[in-house]
Amino acid sequence: MAQRMRPAKRRMKMTGSIKEKRVRTGFGYDVHRLTEGRKLILGGVEIPYEKGLLGHSDADVLLHALMDALLGAAALGDIGEHFPDTDDAYEGASSLELLRAVSKILFCHGFDPVNVDVTLVAQAPKISPYKEKMRENIAQALNLSLTDVSVKATTEEGLGMTGAGLGMKAYAVAVVTERIEKC
Repeated sequence: MAQRMRPAKRRMKMTGSIKEKRVRTGFGYDVHRLTEGRKLILGGVEIPYEKGLLGHSDADVLLHALMDALLGAAALGDIGEHFPDTDDAYEGASSLELLRAVSKILFCHGFDPVNVDVTLVAQAPKISPYKEKMRENIAQALNLSLTDVSVKATTEEGLGMTGAGLGMKAYAVAVVTERIEKC
């Protein structure tokens, strides 16, 4: 009767080492209230709209969810730990610049993004005309191919706070690989 190997030993036998290019997945979520008198920035793109998102930085809900997903995949905390809203240095900060900083944090801890998938939940405005530029911004900030970045949007069909036009939320999933080399 053949002896059953535990999954970790089976992986080691197939690859030679459990540590070879470990793949890790992270999930991110963010929500911001819509308010008058602010620009609407999503995916690093300014979108013409009568309201913007309220927050300490530019309140880019899409990139905030993505940064949390990336940091979570690497078990490096969340954006509030790295860029606290109590620090005046981040007041009005570009979330695209913060995403570049997260990319550097990941790299120095031995992680490389593989692909990302973000979903915006908002009743309005429609983001279809801006999705490609959002994908380009994210791909450039993370040094990814455009084919490794997905940006989607949906509504809640008039339900809840997003359906009532009170705010927007975003979900993100990120896959990273772990390198042996670190900064």
